[in-house]
Amino acid sequence: MAATGSPETCVVVGATGAMGSAITSSLVAKGFRVVAVARDAAALDELGASSELVVACPADIASDDAVATIKRALDTPVRMAVFAAGLPVRGSADAIDPSALAVAANIKVAGTVRLLHAVRDHLVAGSRFVAIAGSLGIEPGPLDAGPGTANAALINLMRQLSALYGPNGVTTHTIAPGPVDTPRLRALIETQSAESGTSVDELWERYRAKTTLGRLPTLDEIAWLVGLLVEPQASVLHGAVLAADGGVRHGVL
Repeated sequence: MAATGSPETCVVVGATGAMGSAITSSLVAKGFRVVAVARDAAALDELGASSELVVACPADIASDDAVATIKRALDTPVRMAVFAAGLPVRGSADAIDPSALAVAANIKVAGTVRLLHAVRDHLVAGSRFVAIAGSLGIEPGPLDAGPGTANAALINLMRQLSALYGPNGVTTHTIAPGPVDTPRLRALIETQSAESGTSVDELWERYRAKTTLGRLPTLDEIAWLVGLLVEPQASVLHGAVLAADGGVRHGVL
């Protein structure tokens, strides 16, 4: 919980996406000031209208210019920085445009480094640096060239950062959800249904069947997990990859 008086600051990249907005709302509910970073200024204004604790920071995390833009929004220690930007690329290694792999890496991996460069001077002992990766970075399917490759690289990067920043008391945390029940996934299933002739219910059941929970995780549950990491006891989770997938991942690490 943020201390009384001036609220502590968190930074959320991808704040206007379904997951980013849920995370932002969760942190605001805990009393944190949230610097919300996204490309869409209008969507940021809408998000900012929800609370005076939300500070709109229009920036494209795929560009190095985002570093200076985010820096200008910070004047206090950063309690938590969260990278929650999604990927616009999909397809198998056979079908994907090879250059799309560079796009995926630029957003997920280089974007995380840009966030680090923007906040590192404001990180203090007890600060958290969090990245939303995905179970595809650990157990990809045949159609997951972009997210599988980029998330695997992100997980590796976060392990590097755990060794780099842990001795300073700054903890790093990678959250690896599987498919999450979001409006975007529901729209994707509707499109797949129209293209394939398979019913929406059958396609939805295929996603559910991959879990051992019997349902997909929700945005609120992922946001709850991010919020949990601000607790002092969460330091014990430093460097870990936290599977929040409802039992999708089957490998033993």
